[in-house]
Amino acid sequence: MEPQRSLIADVENAIASGSSERRLDTLRRVTDLFMVSADDYSEIQVDLFDDVISRLADNIELKARAELANRLAPVRNAPTEVVRSLARDSAIEVCGPVLSQSPRLTDEDLLACASSNNQQQLLAISKRDSVSEAVSDVLVTRGDREVVRSVARNDGARFSSSGYGVLVDKSSGDDELAFSVGSRTDIPKEQFHALVSKASETVFRKLAASNPAAIGEVNRILFDLTGRKAGVAPRAPRDYAPAKAAFDALLASGKPIEPVVQAFASTGKFEETVVALATLCSLPLDVVERVLGDRRADNDLALLLIKAAGLTWPTAKLILELRRGEGGLAPQALAEAYQHFDRLQIATARRVVRFYQVRQTSSDKGA
Repeated sequence: MEPQRSLIADVENAIASGSSERRLDTLRRVTDLFMVSADDYSEIQVDLFDDVISRLADNIELKARAELANRLAPVRNAPTEVVRSLARDSAIEVCGPVLSQSPRLTDEDLLACASSNNQQQLLAISKRDSVSEAVSDVLVTRGDREVVRSVARNDGARFSSSGYGVLVDKSSGDDELAFSVGSRTDIPKEQFHALVSKASETVFRKLAASNPAAIGEVNRILFDLTGRKAGVAPRAPRDYAPAKAAFDALLASGKPIEPVVQAFASTGKFEETVVALATLCSLPLDVVERVLGDRRADNDLALLLIKAAGLTWPTAKLILELRRGEGGLAPQALAEAYQHFDRLQIATARRVVRFYQVRQTSSDKGA
């Protein structure tokens, strides 16, 4: 007890003396004492240290504040008010370590600090081990490019639907950000679709090369365009030459295309329908054949190709009926297909198709 009484007396004398050197020396001794058993102190004991350190740290120089911040930042049981004071410091050397590390700061504390729009403070917050949706929404909205890129790379950050929307919007024209956002394992499917619709081919290639999880999502969206499904027996090859010649002649004539495609689908002309979609989407015939040959009711890829071709719902309905064959689609399945088709943007559909084309080109070059 004697050393502690002596230290308490030193605190009072240091504060009373007005000497900055003596105050700083005492502050270091008190901080040392706290750090020795920081995890073992009760909240009441921590509150006592909070009061003493706050009094000693008042008006100390920048270098000393930065030293205190670096020592207390990672401490789970650090004095709360001292940490909050350091987090509000205008000098990034002081607030930075605390904002990026301290587990003592609540979302309310972080949001209060982020409200200043100081980009260095926002950047520090973006590097925390864990960033809540509420805080990340502020970061992506108010942060500059460096801040947004930083929080997008942070696996410990969580984003709301609107936060992801902002990230996707800001990814347009920023390949580094687009790659980081597209690589996140928690990105919702609809936001991934939106990202795909805006991302460059460079981003596609990087995702394909370095992020199997993201490509797995693309493959799920595309329902495995390569068609390599176990247990599927090979079909006899179809002769598409006559259908292709006829469709090329139609294109050359300048006549409206959609009524002809509707006629193909409504009369069961499978080869002609495949040729039409493959030509309009710039896809290989075998790819489109596999898509239309898959009769599963939950296969949305046919809708994606039809939308990418610029065709309307009446045509889509006829093609879906052709794909399903005898019996057609149940009313509920047809209603769900319409909802999916209506929500799907042409730009998104075309970008997903383009993504496949880029992957296929890369595969062919590597072969």
